[in-house]
Amino acid sequence: MVRNDLLLAIVVMAIWGFNFSMIKLGITDVHPLLATAARFTLAVIPAIFFIRRPNVAWRYLFAYGFVFGVGIWGMASWSITAGLSSGMSSVLLSSNALISMAAGVWIQKERISKRKIIGAVAALVALLVLVSATHGNITPQGLMLIMIAATCWTIMGMIVKASKTTQAFAFNVWGMLFAPLPLVLFAMSIYGSDIIFHAIAAWDMKTTIAVGFQAYPTTLFGYWVWNRLLIRYPLSMTAPLTLFVPIFALISGYFMFGEILSLAQVVACIMFLVGIGLIVKPATHKDPQQIQPSLS
Repeated sequence: MVRNDLLLAIVVMAIWGFNFSMIKLGITDVHPLLATAARFTLAVIPAIFFIRRPNVAWRYLFAYGFVFGVGIWGMASWSITAGLSSGMSSVLLSSNALISMAAGVWIQKERISKRKIIGAVAALVALLVLVSATHGNITPQGLMLIMIAATCWTIMGMIVKASKTTQAFAFNVWGMLFAPLPLVLFAMSIYGSDIIFHAIAAWDMKTTIAVGFQAYPTTLFGYWVWNRLLIRYPLSMTAPLTLFVPIFALISGYFMFGEILSLAQVVACIMFLVGIGLIVKPATHKDPQQIQPSLS
């Protein structure tokens, strides 16, 4: 990878990691489901008017928008208000690699290499340590929500694969068109219509900055750069870069909100990321089985 592309990739990983702190900033007073709906509304409009709709069936775009909007980022944002620290949310969302590997084995009957098995065992042990050695940064509800988000990331990958799209960025933008309304309806079904008026009353400049950051640098710019890198370089170069995201998320969580990990959790985080790295590392000629990596 040429130097300029590598630097640009690291910038995007930093943006994606910092995004978890911005999520926490934006959902302090506004419910995370509504803040996430606002994020995708800004990301779609006006971009959708300048991007041609991808040549795929509408059902794939709807399914992608619903899973990506409600299942992944709605639940990931909610997990933070449910007691999960922003940095830990990013780390645990990376467990989607474990879920994807399990789905490949059980559903698609894939064979996995010894390296991936070692990585999975290491990640699972680290996950147990992270949960058991909680330092006030993990709650049962938050853990449940982030695991739903991680599972939905695997489902999202299946939707993209089933659509057979070759227009990744256009598919992402048009799919996000179907994210805001389900998020709003979901929030109203739980809390009633009063939640809308509460969000309007509580909305301030802090929320606007946080949502704008999630919509533009994180979603539009970040995915544009990432898709460009996926086209230009093999997965063996791009996949490991996503492991920078939790690192940047932990750093930004510390400086913005004073989020601190216990020593056991620091060691477990390192072990977890190493395990995930062994899973997402693309296959070589001696390791024919490969599982598609996913982003945090």
